[in-house]
Amino acid sequence: MKHPDENTQGTVLILGGSGKTGRRVAERLQAMKVPVRLGSRSADPSFDWQDPSTWARALEGTVAAYISYYPDLAVAGAPEAIDAFVRQALASGVRRLVLLSGRGEHEAQRAEQILQQSGADWTIVRCSWFMQNFSESVFLESVLAGTMSLPVGDVPEPFVDADDIADVAVAALTDDRHVGQLYELTGPRMLTFAQALEEIGRATGRTLSFDQVTVDEFAATSAAQGVPPDIIEFLDYLFTEVLDGRNTYLADGVQRALGRAPRDFADFARDAAASGVWR
Repeated sequence: MKHPDENTQGTVLILGGSGKTGRRVAERLQAMKVPVRLGSRSADPSFDWQDPSTWARALEGTVAAYISYYPDLAVAGAPEAIDAFVRQALASGVRRLVLLSGRGEHEAQRAEQILQQSGADWTIVRCSWFMQNFSESVFLESVLAGTMSLPVGDVPEPFVDADDIADVAVAALTDDRHVGQLYELTGPRMLTFAQALEEIGRATGRTLSFDQVTVDEFAATSAAQGVPPDIIEFLDYLFTEVLDGRNTYLADGVQRALGRAPRDFADFARDAAASGVWR
């Protein structure tokens, strides 16, 4: 890899290339004239985490990979899949590997250790809850409806902007200075989910309400809104185990990696509101 001022001569594989972070990573690399290959079931060649026979062709001819595991590294079997993929990548001659990981998740930390011990030129991007969960995925319908019902109380979370994640990932994929670094990314302040909803209310000029519900009530409502069962199961794990206060601290990963402060939730809410996504 070269310094970011130079063009990278080689294709970067972006797993989860249509997801919240993968799409942003791909856009940034393309703007830098770095060739990218999107790794997804709909791509050509296709990539499917559940079908290891697709991995070698997706890796062929690439020099680096951004690893985003679906649905999340916290699910059972994820570390084993990461182990197998990393071995395949190294066998294919791909040494630069950047892993998207999660804070306070046992399985995610196992996957991190696998990468750290693999012999690859690795970087780990360990993240808190995405701000964009409110504007692009699972919580969007609730914001549009004006009422958010979650099985969580006053536990604060340092929500991180997916654009910050993408900026760090691109730096790690294109600059040797980030090899061997674990960057823990958070926003600049702690917010409960109710407070995050208040920020969105201020940005949109709407009155939004927050209700604490049971896990079963949340699962039923999510299913009725069309949220896939695997995502509901993952969210259940996050709400019942990970959101126990273990992540109620700020980290300096954005500052360390990029030399600037992370983006604040109020700025995210303002820009998302201006885009019209919550109308």
